[in-house]
Amino acid sequence: MKQAPPSSTIQVLDGSTLTREAAGSQAARCLAQGAQAALVHGVRVGSGSLHWLHGAHARGWVRPDASLPPISANAFERDWASWCERGFVPVDAALLALAGPHWRLPALSWDEHALPDAVLRAEARAPLGIYAIVDNVRRLRQVLDAGIGTVQLRIKQPPDADAAWHEGLRAALQEGIGAARAAGALLFINDHWRLAAQLGGAAVHLGQEDLLALGEAGRAELRATQLALGISSHAAWELCRARGLAPAYIACGPVWPTTTKDMPWVPQGLDNLAWWCRVAGTPVVAIGGILLPEQVEQSAAAGASGVCVLRGLGEAPDAVVPALQAAFARGRSRLDASRQAGWPHPTLDRRR
Repeated sequence: MKQAPPSSTIQVLDGSTLTREAAGSQAARCLAQGAQAALVHGVRVGSGSLHWLHGAHARGWVRPDASLPPISANAFERDWASWCERGFVPVDAALLALAGPHWRLPALSWDEHALPDAVLRAEARAPLGIYAIVDNVRRLRQVLDAGIGTVQLRIKQPPDADAAWHEGLRAALQEGIGAARAAGALLFINDHWRLAAQLGGAAVHLGQEDLLALGEAGRAELRATQLALGISSHAAWELCRARGLAPAYIACGPVWPTTTKDMPWVPQGLDNLAWWCRVAGTPVVAIGGILLPEQVEQSAAAGASGVCVLRGLGEAPDAVVPALQAAFARGRSRLDASRQAGWPHPTLDRRR
């Protein structure tokens, strides 16, 4: 494998004779010398080989799709440069180059200690439909009464949370889980997965920073709970990481500009949403800036299994939910395959 000169923006190194530790050290040295990213190719791990990818935004072990031939250094560097010219940050460009022209995305590990599993294809399942996100049990009961079948209860922990706050959280989750079960709805608890498991919850949603912070031991503990898992994603490297955990869904966002969260991400738009739906290999949920039935219909037509609505539910969800559900059904009835044939656009300013 050719080694790129130190002045290159990405360095491709032959890892066939390197240990896992040496591969990481050599990649880190490349970045210290000014490379934007480094790919150590073909490191022997067990009975197979993986690549080590190291960049400013992510690093981890890469397991290519088994159907793809071994990479050529020259072809990889050419394709990587092409993706960079389109505005993608180096780690996204590297993963897209490894995916090949048919979008067979690789799996990316969460850190240097864990190895990525082969991506598990999701079983066929009913669409999640309108996916309400609420921040308290009163609101949860409102959307359940309005006929919503998929809900996320998002209660964020304040910096000064004390014992009384935690007692209130436990009571709220217990009530919410019971209300969703009685309504026959699927409730995802945001963040508080250990408590959700203790209380008999069925599903949780976690952001990528939270999953990274858990470490391999924490993620193994989460998997052992057998809770259905929803994961946020905003960029190709986050999509490649999320796919390795066999999630119930991967959220793609923000599809439209949103004021709910202050984020650095460029809106995905319907083109990236459709691409996510095509390549994820698991159900995709659209989130971000979705206020109107027209946006729900467009998201469903792009292939979304679920469409998240927050502010769009209004003060009286029972008055707006029927129109949102009808829009989702119309969208699903006209899935737009032509949208899924396009190319993705960058979602992060390369200057960040």
